[in-house]
Amino acid sequence: MLILVRHGQTTANARGLLCGRADPPLTDLGCRQARALAAALPRPVRVVSSPLGRARATAAAFAPSAVEVDERWTEMDYGRLDGAAPSDVDAATWRRWTTDPDFVPAGGESLTAVGIRVREACRELAADAARGDVVVVSHVSPIKAAVAWALGVDDTAAWRLYLADAGVCRIDTRGELPRLLTFSDPG
Repeated sequence: MLILVRHGQTTANARGLLCGRADPPLTDLGCRQARALAAALPRPVRVVSSPLGRARATAAAFAPSAVEVDERWTEMDYGRLDGAAPSDVDAATWRRWTTDPDFVPAGGESLTAVGIRVREACRELAADAARGDVVVVSHVSPIKAAVAWALGVDDTAAWRLYLADAGVCRIDTRGELPRLLTFSDPG
């Protein structure tokens, strides 16, 4: 099973801010969420993490000394919008961003670019996940891209999904096609 875990809460997440490559630490609640997830989920054969500290801190609850860091699971680069409230993004930019997967916010990264790197990572993990549980600790955009991969849908589907802090998604990779079993489960 490919088990995708969104990192625990940070102050930016609690405030509803766009939090891309900025790297605030987990809050006390975020640390408790990480420990609770590690206790509730099956013991994985592999633990993979985004390189960002909030994801690595969450992953450490699963395997403190055996976390594999994979850059492909890092959060989307929001460029100059990093740290902004969605309500502070002008309407024209927001409309373009949510309808054009190739749109790149100033200094940032497109949804298409996120999808390409995450699909590659998913394909590489699929065989191991078919034999045992593989936990990937990541962020909203990469996890939504993995869900789009599993469902065989366009990356813009991400804008129609809500993934909670410490939310868990499960993708069964044992068949011919991946199957999404759970989305944003509290673990």
